[in-house]
Amino acid sequence: MSYFCKVGKKVIVSVINDLSSDQRVNRTCGTLTDLGFEVLLVGRRLKKSLPLKPRTYQTHRMKLVFEKGALFYAEYNIRLFLFLLFKKFQILHSNDLDTLLASRLVQKIKGGELVYDSHEYFTEVPELVGRKAQKVWLFIERLIFPKLKHVFTVNESISNIYNKLYDKDVKIMRNVPISNKFKSSAAPKSKSDLGLPSDKKVILLQGAGINVDRGAEEMVEAMQWIDAVFLIVGTGDVIEPLKKRVLELKLSEKVIFTGRVPFEELIGFTQLADVGVTLDKDTNLNYRYSLPNKLFDYFQADLPVIGSNLIEVRKIIDAYGAGIILSNNVPEEMAREINTYIEDEVLFSQSVQNVAKAKLDLVWENEKGILETCYQKFID
Repeated sequence: MSYFCKVGKKVIVSVINDLSSDQRVNRTCGTLTDLGFEVLLVGRRLKKSLPLKPRTYQTHRMKLVFEKGALFYAEYNIRLFLFLLFKKFQILHSNDLDTLLASRLVQKIKGGELVYDSHEYFTEVPELVGRKAQKVWLFIERLIFPKLKHVFTVNESISNIYNKLYDKDVKIMRNVPISNKFKSSAAPKSKSDLGLPSDKKVILLQGAGINVDRGAEEMVEAMQWIDAVFLIVGTGDVIEPLKKRVLELKLSEKVIFTGRVPFEELIGFTQLADVGVTLDKDTNLNYRYSLPNKLFDYFQADLPVIGSNLIEVRKIIDAYGAGIILSNNVPEEMAREINTYIEDEVLFSQSVQNVAKAKLDLVWENEKGILETCYQKFID
């Protein structure tokens, strides 16, 4: 499906992160640019933000006084509201609930279209559950959601929840990568370039939000009994505690941290691994219904996946036979199941072969039609 916007209508895409590692938003902006829209992506700039490489669309990062907490969210929405208020646009594309209020207010004042892309079950993230802030975000969602006309989310489970809550036809646009694009990324020549042993399997965990209840802590503990290397690529709340724990357990040669890596370079690290892990725990509704984008990135790098027993993750891995689902998150049992899997040459080899089918199917080229169909309505 292909359309072209001859007029060059302006779309302002807003997101609350610093733009450097958000692959979904980058793909969305790239697709809209290909359709002929004039795209401006707005986010924020952190003290440790990496420089942005040139893109096919414009970007703008706001430097805020606050970087976390209630004051940060308030400041960002005020700043975003004022920024949008004095910009020309035909369409606002809001990513997640934390950008929706400002976008909706500006739409009410200036008109235009509003598209909402919900990347997760936002009001049930662990940082909010049981806190006053959860009630605030729920109020905002209940106030705005019923009035939205164009809504996407990342999987069937979350779509069903929103459909029931707000009687809306919420489209599913999974967070899948562009096929073969990763081949052009610069990759280290060998495992030795990162100090990785060539005779050990490399188990990879990557992500921009390696936080509590994402399973990293249990995986580090499990490495005491796994004959492999655990490569952690990314950042998050638990990274520093994990580094201390690795030293306590004397696992420095088995657990390696790379820190944050721009998504343009991420696949270079991903391709060095033998198997990827996605280990979110079923401790809240957001994680229970999550479908991490790292799952699809692993497939594009030809990696089978070791996953936790979550509804959407199991659905994908079982459908393709492209890995295994762990029975629980007890480190000793995780180690036993992982060892059984990676040491079984027949089983492991078969799952690697099965990844080929998942790699062909689960790509942006097969998914972006949802976005294109929505934006076709805005093309004269």
